[in-house]
Amino acid sequence: MDSYQIEPIGHISSPYKQKFAIPRQPRLVPQAKAKLLFCQNFNREEFVRGIDEFTHLWLLFRFHETADKGYSALVRPPRLGGNEKKGVFATRATFRPNGIGMSAVKLEGIEYKNGQLALLLSGIDLLDGTPIVDIKPYLPYSDAMPDASAGFADTRPETHMTVSFSEQADEFIAAQTTYPELRDFIANVLKQDPRPAYKKQKQETQFYGMTLFDFNIRWQVDESHNQVIEITKQ
Repeated sequence: MDSYQIEPIGHISSPYKQKFAIPRQPRLVPQAKAKLLFCQNFNREEFVRGIDEFTHLWLLFRFHETADKGYSALVRPPRLGGNEKKGVFATRATFRPNGIGMSAVKLEGIEYKNGQLALLLSGIDLLDGTPIVDIKPYLPYSDAMPDASAGFADTRPETHMTVSFSEQADEFIAAQTTYPELRDFIANVLKQDPRPAYKKQKQETQFYGMTLFDFNIRWQVDESHNQVIEITKQ
């Protein structure tokens, strides 16, 4: 069989610094803003001429953190509680033969600053540093298929999780000015309930931490409620 070497065209600068807490699909957290920074060979405005005529883009990318772990024929989709196996090609799992993923994201603008070309994106579900291998415009007349059926993932995931913030967390958010949507961003990430499937069945209070942007965020889960306990700067 032929083999191919794919050269990244750019990398994502993302608020998600670890896999934990990344939404499982794009556009579930609209406040998730990111930049696609182009590599040297593609760092020219000619490559994106006309792209601002489109509101959304397809990103093809490499699951770079799991690529060295190989692939599995059968995987356990989180939507099925992690208890039922499906063929990897019937899912969007990361453990794929070629480690390729795709995301439909919103294009917020184009930036060219200090010699660096970047696309400004929102609604992303990508880890910081993710290599992008291609970009294609999203075409509503062709790509949107309202009559399509999506099997076990036919509806948007709803967790009914609620979120509150401690006094310290609220004060921290109010004191910082770099990320005006930080409170909504954190809340919408937690409403997705990023816990592993097996943890969601447990009734005791659970404590977790994650890194968003350059902030460490600690929260606790009681049944279907998240409370953000503390936010600190790294």
